[in-house]
Amino acid sequence: MTTTLGGGRPSAGTTAVDPVVRRARWSLLGLFLVFGLVNPSWLSRLPSIRADLGLTSGQLGALLLVGACGSLVAVGTTGVFVTRFGARAAILCATTGNLVGFALVAAGVAAADVPLFAAGVLVNGACGAFINVPINLGAALVEQRVGRAILPHFHAAFSIGAAAGALVGAAFSAAHVSVTAHLLVVAVVVAGTRFALVRPATALVPRPGRAAPSVVASVDEDATAVVAAAPRGSSTRAALAAWAEPRTLLIGCVLLAASLSEGSASNWLALAVVHGFDSAEAVGDLAYGTFVIAMTVFRLSGTRLIDRYGRVAVLRASGVASILGLALFGLAPSLGLSWLGIVAWGCGAALANPIAIAAASDDPLRAPGRVSVVTSFSSVAQLSAPPVLGLLADGWGERHALLVICAAMVLSLAVAGQVRPLSRTKRQPLR
Repeated sequence: MTTTLGGGRPSAGTTAVDPVVRRARWSLLGLFLVFGLVNPSWLSRLPSIRADLGLTSGQLGALLLVGACGSLVAVGTTGVFVTRFGARAAILCATTGNLVGFALVAAGVAAADVPLFAAGVLVNGACGAFINVPINLGAALVEQRVGRAILPHFHAAFSIGAAAGALVGAAFSAAHVSVTAHLLVVAVVVAGTRFALVRPATALVPRPGRAAPSVVASVDEDATAVVAAAPRGSSTRAALAAWAEPRTLLIGCVLLAASLSEGSASNWLALAVVHGFDSAEAVGDLAYGTFVIAMTVFRLSGTRLIDRYGRVAVLRASGVASILGLALFGLAPSLGLSWLGIVAWGCGAALANPIAIAAASDDPLRAPGRVSVVTSFSSVAQLSAPPVLGLLADGWGERHALLVICAAMVLSLAVAGQVRPLSRTKRQPLR
C-alpha cells in the first residue's frame, strides 16, 4: 500500500513498524524536548543573573547577542561537520561543549565575572547549532521512513520542553536555589539524557563513508530505493555546494520568516500586551502562554493537514493565518479581539518550521548540508530581530512594531512552492 508524504512523495507505511525507526522516533522526541528545555530554564533567571553580574538590561541584552553570534558562526560549518564525521559525533561534541559552556556561565555568575559569562554564552550558542541540525535531520529521516508527516510532532516536543524549562526555572527561583547550582543541575541532566539517547536517535542518519541501507529515499509499489553514503570528499563538497542552490536558499527564507514569527512572540508578545493594553504582567504571560498552546496543539494535530493537502498548501494557509493574526493583534482596539489574533498567529506559526526542515531533507545524502544552510537563516533571524524590533518599538510601541513580521510572511508565501517534495529524478548525484 503506497502513501504520500507531504503532498507528492510516495512512501510505504509498512516501515513504520520497524523497531529501529520506532526507537529513533522516541529518542529524537526526547532530544527535542531537552533541547527546548535548556534556554528557557536559564533565561528565566535573567533578573538574578543581571543582579549578580551588576549589569543594566541593555548590557545584558548585548551579552545575550553573543550567543546568537556563536550560533550563526557554527551553523555555517555544521553541515560539513555532520557530513564528514556524522550526526552522532556532532551531538556528542555539542553536549560536551554545553557542559563546558554552562560551567563557564555558572562560574561567571558566581564570581561576577562578565567575560567568563560571555565566553560561556558564546560556547553554548555554537553548541546549539551543532544540536539543532543533526536532530532535525534525524527527525526528517524518521518522517521519510514512517511515510507520513510527523516532523511537527518533534517541534511540538521542543515547545513542550520550552514550557517545562520555564517551569523548572520558576521552581528553582521559588526555592531560592542559586543560579550557579541551577545551571549545573540542568546541564548535567540534559547531558545525561543526550548521551543516553544519541545512539538510537542517529541510527537512520548515513554514516560517513559507509553504506546506509536504513535510509530510504523513495518507495514505490514494487521496491524500496536505498541510498548509500558517498565518500567523505564528495559529500563534504555537496554540503558546501548547498549554499549555491536556489531552492535551498529560498527554503531558508521560509525558515527565516518562521523563526521571526515564533521568536518575536517569545521576546515581545508579553511586553506588547502589557504596554499595549495597560495590563498586568501576569496577563502578558498568559497571552504568551496562549500563543505557545495554540502552536503546540496545531503542531500535534496539523500533520494530517500536511498529509492530505501537501506542504505547499499548508504553508500558504499558515502564512495567511499568521498575517491575519498579527494584523488583528497589532490593530485590534480591544484586548479580547487581540487575543483572537494571538491564537491565529500561534496556529500560523506552528507548521512552517517543520515543513521547511522536511523540504530541505528530501534528498537524504544532501540533507546535512541543506539543513545546515536553512537553519542558518533561523540564526540570522535570532540575531537581527531583537535590535530591529527594539528600535521600532521605541517609536511605534511593541504591538505595532510586531506588524513588520507580516513582510517576512509575505516573502514566505511568495516562495512557498519551493517546499514541494523533490521527485527522485530531480535528485542530483554527489560528485
